[in-house]
Amino acid sequence: MLHISESDAFDLYSMDEALAVVEAATREYGLGDATMPSKIYLEIPGQTGDFRAMPAYCKQLNVAGVKWVNSHPDNQHLNLPTVRAWILLNDPATAAPLALIDGTRITSMRTGAVGGIAAKYLSRPHSHRVGFVGAGVQAYYQAMAICKVRPVTEIRIYDLSRESQLRFSRQVREFFNGKLVECDTVSACIKDVDIVVTSTPSRSPLVELAWVAPGTHINAIGADAPGKQELDPMILVKGRIVVDDVAQASHSGEINVPLHNKVLSKHKVQLSIADVVSGQKKGRLSRNQITIFDSTGLGVHDIASAGYIYRKALDTQIGTQIVD
Repeated sequence: MLHISESDAFDLYSMDEALAVVEAATREYGLGDATMPSKIYLEIPGQTGDFRAMPAYCKQLNVAGVKWVNSHPDNQHLNLPTVRAWILLNDPATAAPLALIDGTRITSMRTGAVGGIAAKYLSRPHSHRVGFVGAGVQAYYQAMAICKVRPVTEIRIYDLSRESQLRFSRQVREFFNGKLVECDTVSACIKDVDIVVTSTPSRSPLVELAWVAPGTHINAIGADAPGKQELDPMILVKGRIVVDDVAQASHSGEINVPLHNKVLSKHKVQLSIADVVSGQKKGRLSRNQITIFDSTGLGVHDIASAGYIYRKALDTQIGTQIVD
């Protein structure tokens, strides 16, 4: 079995590769050639964090596996990562273990990549202004991916933490040379932008419908557990919702609270990004329509990414063999 460290994964997986792999895996899932049960949550009494198990099988890469990942928002105050992950990859035919891969970077990359794919399929083609609500690690990866699929000329950023805003601004300068605006309010951050990205741990709406311009596309990334929400529910009621997985999003995505409170009806949340990418259904229906992508994280994206990295590691002789 091959052990692939986080630094190895960093060397083996670029955002361009992640966009291609995630798009292919999304299409495969939409066509029924990938299998993925909903993620399993393990909540620890008295703790603010939780653990998730995410199994999947990808026919195209002929790999199966499971990701074990945590989400501990309070870790930022302890100078620890809020998300860490491991992926165990297996041969589907024999169950032989193929690789143990540090999945922390994979998680960040594939989440950024699916945000980029959502922007590619759901935002207007000439979208060039993007507003980021939340300046954590995921905002950086979302920015990187969106800049590769849309002609971005202006990025705005808002975060409660001035330090986080400054760090985000420094990081995006690695790949972005356009206008960068640090905002004091959420409304200023998203006024008249083409794409909005929310990536906070909020449990109450941060983005109001009145601030969202017609035709805006929103990547709702932060809500990944029951009770979390970042958007005014009326945005969901008025807009076109695209989820990564209906069951997961209903349980723990941006739509979970409005559904529970019966503000949002179930018939509004039947369209998935896999339906759109595989060409089975249309995403955006008009130029002025508000579109919302509700991202909770798909195991097929993790396992497809891990399978790609594993094969590349074998070809380049990167990683360490584990002998039992």
